[in-house]
Amino acid sequence: MFTYSKPDNLVELFEDAVTRFSDNNLFGIKNGNSSVLNWMTYKEVGRRVDNVRSGLAQLGVGKGDTVGFIGNNRPEWVLSSFATYGLGARFVPMYEAELLDVWKYIICDSEVKVLVVSKSSIYEQVKSFVDELSMLEKIIVVESEGLGSLTELERTGEDNPVPSVQPSPSDMAGLIYTSGTTGAPKGVLLSHGNLSSNAQAGYHLYPELDENSRSISILPWAHSYGQTAELHNYFQFGGSIGFMESVTTLAQDLQLIKPTFMIAVPRVFNKIYDQILAKMDDTGGMVKKLFQMAVETAQKKRNLAEINKSSLLVNLKFALLDKLVFSKIREQFGGCLRGALTASATLNIEIANFFYNVGIPVFDCYGLSETSPAVAMNNRENCRLGSVGKCVEHVHVKIDQSVVEAGAKDGEVIVYGPNIMQGYHNKPDETKAVMTVDGGFRTGDRGRLDSDGFLYITGRIKEQYKLENGKYVFPASIEEDIKLLPHVASAMVYGDGRRFNVCLVVPDYPVLEKFAREHNLPLDPKELALSKEVNNLIADEITLLLEGKYGGYEIPKRFKLLVDDFALENGMLTQTMKLKRQVVIDTYKIDIEELYRS
Repeated sequence: MFTYSKPDNLVELFEDAVTRFSDNNLFGIKNGNSSVLNWMTYKEVGRRVDNVRSGLAQLGVGKGDTVGFIGNNRPEWVLSSFATYGLGARFVPMYEAELLDVWKYIICDSEVKVLVVSKSSIYEQVKSFVDELSMLEKIIVVESEGLGSLTELERTGEDNPVPSVQPSPSDMAGLIYTSGTTGAPKGVLLSHGNLSSNAQAGYHLYPELDENSRSISILPWAHSYGQTAELHNYFQFGGSIGFMESVTTLAQDLQLIKPTFMIAVPRVFNKIYDQILAKMDDTGGMVKKLFQMAVETAQKKRNLAEINKSSLLVNLKFALLDKLVFSKIREQFGGCLRGALTASATLNIEIANFFYNVGIPVFDCYGLSETSPAVAMNNRENCRLGSVGKCVEHVHVKIDQSVVEAGAKDGEVIVYGPNIMQGYHNKPDETKAVMTVDGGFRTGDRGRLDSDGFLYITGRIKEQYKLENGKYVFPASIEEDIKLLPHVASAMVYGDGRRFNVCLVVPDYPVLEKFAREHNLPLDPKELALSKEVNNLIADEITLLLEGKYGGYEIPKRFKLLVDDFALENGMLTQTMKLKRQVVIDTYKIDIEELYRS
């Protein structure tokens, strides 16, 4: 039986951090349009957690109860969650940008007793739930004063202190609701042991992180990736976290926060890479030549290092070009960034190589909500581009080839370890379907292990389909490559049971403006989507990109340009930015059929 090492619960993990790093800055908050951050220390956050915990106790919250939170990353998220854990209760976070019926479903399914919401506008949407849902007794508002506010709850708690309890590793910490691509969300039951062991496993792989490390909070803590990789991990070494105001202010926030380590999804790095290349193309001349020389020299330096060689000339040339070119790119990240972690999809090797050369290695990792989430990670000591790394401490995987076609070199990834969920809440049949008799979790992902133990994710079993000729297609990897094109914002490949693949493409219309002006085309997206010149441009770029990398049967033969992007608001993306394929297919079924008729 697995023995958890201390701290073996989130309460102990947090309180240990408050004791060890009392005077260290923990959270940096941008105050309106201010150009400075207001910092909260570990001690201050610990004191306020104590007050919120005592306040929740006065509302009758105790072991086995559930506290919900609707809101983006902010200090009050931590106040609410760790106050809840300290009462032996379960915490259920929800995304601020979510549909009303999804909030209602989660609150009802998890039996939330007290709900904390970030804004008055959210309160106005959910206030009727108190009358409609029998278990929900109270709603607390963060951005408010007086009766029903978090401020009032803290004051009540300060006057009526209640000590924290120390949960056992087997006690439930909370539920993470997966915003799956099909069906109702599933509540993933995660124990204190699941989360604490996974945080420790990740921490051991990054010894370079210490009290001076700083993150910019981008990933939502409502997902286990953001919770474990950033929040729980940073508590262990006393690091600090600055809050991004919004996606639109990311560039300014990077300059203000100056992170040393960044945790994001590939989409962030893809966009930054595209912007850098576009700027070089627009600038041209000597600037572009220096940029190209810097990339080539950095790659030469790395190639020599891989065979344990070095060149004085290459090193001197790199040092000069690094100062002239790469240092300017690093300044765009605040000037202090020395590494990053990414998940949800494997970062394109070309882009991964680029950031390595710039001096900001981006480490791919792999995990799921059901695995708390980390399964495998790359790091400085063990990194293989294209892979998602080796399994983290105490976790191992098996590759089940019995569920894939004969002759395949990969199979379904099955995960074993102390990070495996306790099941799906109120869904015994669905839990049984993904758990093996020996305690493994069936991920639904296809993958392979190389001879050195590096894991490669090759596709998603539920997303794969067969063409009319019997050939299997894994659309996600094709789509990720297509989205690397500067003129493409999003794409979906389809061909289930058909003669060939087709592709729905959302052009990056702002990037297309230059092409449109050069060819005297209208700038309106509706007209550009119908333009023969634009259609030919994108179709040719996609075909050229995919040729040689994919089989001819995998390359889409026909394309439909869309005006509206796939988004959370139109229900075509999950909260983790994964495509809801069936929603897209249903929405554009007439367009898809037209592609096969033409």
